[in-house]
Amino acid sequence: MIQIHDLHFKPFISRKKIKKRIAELGETLQADYGDKNPLFIGILNGAFIFAADLVRAFGQPCEIAFTQLSSYAGLQSSGQVSTKLELDFSIKDRHVIIVEDIIDSGRTLFELSKKMHSEEPASLAIATLLLKPDALQFPLEADYVGFSIPSKFVVGYGLDYNERGRELDAIYQLAS
Repeated sequence: MIQIHDLHFKPFISRKKIKKRIAELGETLQADYGDKNPLFIGILNGAFIFAADLVRAFGQPCEIAFTQLSSYAGLQSSGQVSTKLELDFSIKDRHVIIVEDIIDSGRTLFELSKKMHSEEPASLAIATLLLKPDALQFPLEADYVGFSIPSKFVVGYGLDYNERGRELDAIYQLAS
């Protein structure tokens, strides 16, 4: 058990399992995009560790950029998507892979993918480390999923609870 602020979390997904799964995702992405020089767009702050590891696992020529979106406050979605850092270049005719740490309700990625589709990329895919299928409220499909998990709050490996816990090398689940 670990404590972050006022809450306790228990081990959920080990660093070893995360590393193995990202290697598998990298191989799949190599097969799908190895000759396309894709643009990986990581969503800050949570996806920074996953994005770095995923690009290394991809191991082929590519580009990476970041945008910063937010819809969380504490343990729950605020219901609003705010953009804090915009892309300052065109994605038209590019093969774009959005890299997200976790898909919960799907609101953030639904809004972002709508906006990106309007910019006419050659292709648009979503890679997420974690997916909560039971929490999904928007018509959204992730193309590359690390782990499907139950609708419990998690931290670690980039995910946070009020800006703490991102540095953990494994994923921890809220202890009930």
